[in-house]
Amino acid sequence: MPESLDAALTEVRALLLDPALTRAVAAGRRRGHRPTVVRAELRPVTLKAGPRLQIATSDGARPYTRNVAPGPEAAVAVDELLAEPFGNWHVETADATLQLRVTKSGEAQVHRAAATARPAATPGGNDRTKEYLLDPGDEIFAEIGGSAAKRRQVDAFLRALAATLPDDLTGPLRVVDLGCGNAYLTFAAYRYLSNRGLDVQLIGVDVREDQRRRNTELAERLGWAERVSFVAGTIADAVVDPAPDLVLALHACDTATDEALARAVRWEARWVLAAPCCHHDLAKQLRAHPAPAPYELLTRQGILRERFADVLTDALRAGLLRVHGYRAEVVEFVDSQHTPRNLLIRARRTGAAATEPQRAEYRELVNQWQVTPRLETLLAAGEQPIDQQPVA
Repeated sequence: MPESLDAALTEVRALLLDPALTRAVAAGRRRGHRPTVVRAELRPVTLKAGPRLQIATSDGARPYTRNVAPGPEAAVAVDELLAEPFGNWHVETADATLQLRVTKSGEAQVHRAAATARPAATPGGNDRTKEYLLDPGDEIFAEIGGSAAKRRQVDAFLRALAATLPDDLTGPLRVVDLGCGNAYLTFAAYRYLSNRGLDVQLIGVDVREDQRRRNTELAERLGWAERVSFVAGTIADAVVDPAPDLVLALHACDTATDEALARAVRWEARWVLAAPCCHHDLAKQLRAHPAPAPYELLTRQGILRERFADVLTDALRAGLLRVHGYRAEVVEFVDSQHTPRNLLIRARRTGAAATEPQRAEYRELVNQWQVTPRLETLLAAGEQPIDQQPVA
């Protein structure tokens, strides 16, 4: 139910000045207004001079950090931030979590929850050996488990996500994690995005019913069941409603990545981040045909053929995304020492029609190597062939 914005901000102020504050984030903007900064983050720190409230803001180009003393100085700084027309506030204390979203009509939608149990911690200092988007000691990892290597992968994935989403993003954000498995990424993504002050609804999809039950129970224990839900079904057919703005897929095996990309395109998702896993489909097709001259040496040795299949598969996936209205790039999202499957396909929907050169270079490549990418087959269902699609 909508609440009075003034009353909600008064409640936020009390939490921001509470000695039990652990972290707060303000982001987004209200309809018809623009804050002087795109994001603000507050947290307690301990300096040589004593405890301070650290306030880190960003204007979209550069960060600015200051440390204010508790009491009147902190109160003035907090009041200045509350006067900014932010669209979202996310505040955590040792006892409670509050999420505030300002609606288009200027009212407040507030979600309150008791804090989950966490190990006792002292306020951090300014010097840390490694900055994580989610601290490895965050209480969610006590619930969801995961090895140190898995946490590094997820943190790297979140960094790629942070670089993809605009700093001034506001409004509800619908997210789906396809092939979520044990939902490490699902829960971590929700934690990170909600910490940015976004109003997030996230759905995890996995084919196994036992995984759905397990992950649903975890969401309930974390107090997130209203915001994070799970469905059992295949990536290609699972019911997801409404269509998401952001599609995630971390290490969906072989053509499951193609199914994730195809669904994202059909949903016209605004952003897509997919880290492919094994690439058996095109490797099998390459074995069935001789390589075009003069490239026989690329595929004569089995290990080289497998690695070339990896490169060809992801290059064609990026090309198909461009043909279907996305700006796509393939980047390394984590060091190969953590996982050999360390490439990420990152795409943003532009809606632009494909150009003739884009369609021609894609078609020439598949014809030359006599392959049919699974993603092309999935996207071709009910659509015109690529050669007959409109040209920009």
